Amino acid sequence: QVQLVESGGGLVQAGGSLRLSCAASGRTFSSSTMAWFRRVPGKEREIVAAKPWSGSIYYRDSVKGRFTISRDNAKNAVYLQMSSLKPEDTAVYYCAATSDYQFATAQGGYQYWGRGTQVTVSS
Repeated sequence: QVQLVESGGGLVQAGGSLRLSCAASGRTFSSSTMAWFRRVPGKEREIVAAKPWSGSIYYRDSVKGRFTISRDNAKNAVYLQMSSLKPEDTAVYYCAATSDYQFATAQGGYQYWGRGTQVTVSS
C-alpha cells in the first residue's frame, strides 16, 4: 500500500519559517515528480512547488524566493522549506506524487496523495 505522510505543520508568526516533510512508503518515487499543494477552505487546491525526477523545479509565483522544495530519493522523501511566511500562506499542505516519468502542475496529474498538514501563519 502506497502512503505519503506529511509532518512539520503548525502555527507560526508572520515572517517565520517552517519545514514540511513528506515520507513515502510502498513504492519508490525516484522517477516521479513530487510536489506540494495547498488548500484554503472554500478554494481549489493549488500547486505550491513541484520537483521532477530530472529537470527544472516549478514554484507558483507567490512563493518564489520564499519556499524551497527538495527531495531525498534515498529516503523516498520530499521537503518544503518555507520562509518569510505570510498569513495568506495559511492552508492545509499536501504532498503528492505522479506516476513514473510524469510532470504536472495540475492536481489531476498526481496519482498519490498524503492527508495533509495544517500550516497557520498569524499576523
